[in-house]
Amino acid sequence: MSPVERRRVTVPNWRLVRELFAEGCALVGGLDEVGRGAWAGPVTIGIVVVEAGCLPKAPRGVRDSKLLAERARESLYGPLVSWCPAAATGEASPQECDELGMTAAQQLAASRALARLSLQPEILIVDGKWDYTGHPGARAVIGADATCFPVAAASVLAKVTRDRQMIAHAPTWPAYGFERNKGYASAAHRAAVASNGMSPLHRRSWSVCYGTHERGEGAAVVRPGGDSARREEASAREQPVRHENGPPGEAGRVFPAPRL
Repeated sequence: MSPVERRRVTVPNWRLVRELFAEGCALVGGLDEVGRGAWAGPVTIGIVVVEAGCLPKAPRGVRDSKLLAERARESLYGPLVSWCPAAATGEASPQECDELGMTAAQQLAASRALARLSLQPEILIVDGKWDYTGHPGARAVIGADATCFPVAAASVLAKVTRDRQMIAHAPTWPAYGFERNKGYASAAHRAAVASNGMSPLHRRSWSVCYGTHERGEGAAVVRPGGDSARREEASAREQPVRHENGPPGEAGRVFPAPRL
């Protein structure tokens, strides 16, 4: 990252949270998801709940998890969990993502995270254009993972939790490099699916899996401990991704796969 790019990085603030406290709200939650666009692994929701008294002791260096290196996220995880009054994660499995569609899977993961909280927030700030949580006090805020401290903290919590799971799965399914790609798109990941088929962690409704299954390429599910795929694609071809039950107005719409 260049010096100019570093200056443009948004630092999460407490502006919205302080406004909610001033309105009489005692507990404010921030919620973010990770894994929606991954080819393999769960979709994971993180929630961090804050109260006015904990603001001065907030850990430093918290950012949207996408802007932090893996080591930085890991170093923040413990301090965040011990600092906030309540925090939890919830997830929906790859099979649930396939069977329910992504929106319903996010709703399920959010409900599981909310159920695990020791304290329920009165207002829940959700990163994104719309609320998929069903929480009565939910407020959707675009870009909240970058601008709102508890949402950024929730993104770190969710990201570290999911990454640890994918790293733990890597020795069982070594062909896919989950310890590196965490289930996300890459040329090596696409090549591994084409060569080895799908693992039980792959979402079969995603085009990288669904397309190869239709063509008969790597259709079989591989066994644990299979040989690592060594073939790299020089360039990746875009394929459509099936997102069932997407955001309102997007049901049945076909989305392009992430560029590699």
